[in-house]
Amino acid sequence: MIHIEKNTVEIGLAKPLKILHITDSHIPFYCEADTEAIIKQAKNRNREESVSNLAQLMQYAEENCDLVVHSGDLIDFISIPCVEFAREYLQNEKVLFVAGNHEYWRCDGGIEDMAYRMESIAQSGGPLCEGQLYNAHIIGGVNFVGIDESYHQAEYEQLDFLKEEVKKGYPVVLFMHAPLYEEELYKQSYAFWNNENYILGCDPAVHPEIIGDQTEPTESTKAFYDYVIGEKQIKAVLTGHLHFAFESRLHGGTIQFVTNRADRGNAREITLL
Repeated sequence: MIHIEKNTVEIGLAKPLKILHITDSHIPFYCEADTEAIIKQAKNRNREESVSNLAQLMQYAEENCDLVVHSGDLIDFISIPCVEFAREYLQNEKVLFVAGNHEYWRCDGGIEDMAYRMESIAQSGGPLCEGQLYNAHIIGGVNFVGIDESYHQAEYEQLDFLKEEVKKGYPVVLFMHAPLYEEELYKQSYAFWNNENYILGCDPAVHPEIIGDQTEPTESTKAFYDYVIGEKQIKAVLTGHLHFAFESRLHGGTIQFVTNRADRGNAREITLL
């Protein structure tokens, strides 16, 4: 059973564009060659539900939407069948994608940072798709820009890429895995995740509880956050990662949608006008 939330965002388009935002589908395929940790994790997931719900959501998009935006955690971990599935899924020209943290997860307890991410890409035989770390697509008069900040940090290279895309003059819809800081969202997420921070851009001066945490923002992350909330050309931000739905306005007024997990049948249909 799928559940579609519906929203409308006015950005000044000549013709409406309807997108289906999907995130956190957590497909958990494995094989006997995988590690014991991966097999255990896979068995903790409901594979049948995850696969069925993603298929139903894609069918809904095919019948009702112009475009699918998937903002990460398409797969649940790095395994041979998961990588094969992801590569096949991402050949669909109707799908835009940016990776989440589970696109790199090896169930090995390692510290998940940029080095870990690059090791996982190498282990996968290369990126799952072109532009896995950042990408942009101009469709229907909108520039959809994907940024992989799935470890709650953004790099200067990604900020420079976003700035160059904004210069093209189109309204920008930014899609990422982890949400950007907004106070009410932070409060709900911090409680939901048992006092863990999974949001990008939290100020340690305001939230000293994150000091020393891996998600304490780097200088490049602070610069990225400040740019996004201040850039009027960015009309909406689409994210996931938190496993619940939330809508809010960032400090600069831009609307941010957090979409609920697709493995439980959730998605968000957004009509851009």
